[in-house]
Amino acid sequence: MSLRSPLGRVLGRGAAKEGVHHWWLQRLTSIALVPLSIGFVVSLLALPALDYSTLIAWVRQGGTALGLILFVLVAARHSQLGLRVVIEDYVHTVGLKTLALVLVDFSHVVGAAAAVLAVIKIASGGRW
Repeated sequence: MSLRSPLGRVLGRGAAKEGVHHWWLQRLTSIALVPLSIGFVVSLLALPALDYSTLIAWVRQGGTALGLILFVLVAARHSQLGLRVVIEDYVHTVGLKTLALVLVDFSHVVGAAAAVLAVIKIASGGRW
């Protein structure tokens, strides 16, 4: 006995089979954020001061710049995945849902790109 409607059986339409992939990505990014966040906080707390020149010198270290870029990219992806779920679950108007999803995706890409660009610019000493 099937729970699918006769029309659904004929058309072969069923689950999108993408929910598990999305769920795993959300979990993997949250797990990746744990060591990245702890490393970020610990390395900030280890600095002698939190003034401008100390932070610039800190970002110019290769490992720090790489860690910051990874942190920004993983955090942006995690945030984007979470907001997509909220929009898909709670916005029911098709046009509004599509607009909100496009705006969320676009803003996360622009924000992550700007942050990565800023880290690269600081790490390179402001020279392009």
